[in-house]
Amino acid sequence: MGKTLWMRSSMVSLLMLLVLLFVWYAATLPEAATATAANDEYARMMGLAGGSDAPKAGLPGPAEVGKTIWEKVSDPFYDNGPNDKGIGIQLGYSLARVLAGFFLAAAVAIPLGFVIGMSPVMRGALDPFVQVLKPISPLAWMPLALYTIKDSSLSAIFVIFICSLWPMLINTAHGVATVKREWLNVALTLEVNPLRKAFRVILPAAAPTILTGMRISMGIAWLVIVAAEMLVGGTGIGYFVWNEWNNLSLNNVIFAILSIGVVGMLLDLMFGWVSRLVAYRE
Repeated sequence: MGKTLWMRSSMVSLLMLLVLLFVWYAATLPEAATATAANDEYARMMGLAGGSDAPKAGLPGPAEVGKTIWEKVSDPFYDNGPNDKGIGIQLGYSLARVLAGFFLAAAVAIPLGFVIGMSPVMRGALDPFVQVLKPISPLAWMPLALYTIKDSSLSAIFVIFICSLWPMLINTAHGVATVKREWLNVALTLEVNPLRKAFRVILPAAAPTILTGMRISMGIAWLVIVAAEMLVGGTGIGYFVWNEWNNLSLNNVIFAILSIGVVGMLLDLMFGWVSRLVAYRE
C-alpha cells in the first residue's frame, strides 16, 4: 500500500514538473519585434554595443538554464579569484556559516530550554525577554554585529545564531515542560539524581520536540544566510546571487535559486530522518 501511494505521488509530481517546464518554456518564447526594440534600447542605456553584446530580453528558458546547470555542476569547485568561484565553494562557505551559527545556538538553547522547562520560576522570569527578542528580524542585528564584531563572516554567523536560537529554545522548553508526570514520579520514587533524570527520562521524552525546533531553526538559518551574505558580500551563495544579478546573468541567478532550494530540501530531509529515529512509539 505504501509503495503504491509513493508511486502515485511520484507520478503526480513528475506530471506537475512537466507542466511547469512547459509553462516556463511557453512564457519565455521570444517576442521578436517588441523584445528586440526594448533590448536594443536597454543596451544603449547600459553603454553596450548592441547585437551579441546586449543582454537577452526576458527570462531565460529551460534549455538555457539547463545548459548553465550542466556547466556549473560539471566543475563546481573551480576558483578563479574573489568574484569567480564554483557553486560548490560558494555553498560550502554558506553551509559552514550556517552550521557554526546553528550549533552555537543549540549549545545555548537546549540547556537553557531545559532550565526553563523544569523551573516555573525561570520560565516566568525569562519569558518577557524571549517574547521581546523573538520577533526581531535577524537582519536587524546585522548593523550592530558589523559595528561590534568588525568581521563580515563572523557577523553572518552571529545572525544565524540569533535566528536559530528561538525555535530551539521554545521547543525545548515546551518538550521538557510536557514530559509525562508519571515518568517523573517514577524517577522521584527511585530517587534518581537530577542529572541522571535529565538524560535518562526527560531528554528521551522531549527529543522529538527538540528535534522539531532544530528542524525549524535550520530552515530559518538557511533562509537567512542568503540575505545576510547579500549584505556582507565576499563569499557564499547569497553573495553569488547578488553578484550574478549585478552581472545581469539571470541564468546563474536561476541556477543559484534552484541550488538553494535543493540544499534546503536535503537539510530538511536529514532532520526529518533523525526525528523519525527518536520518535516515541508505544
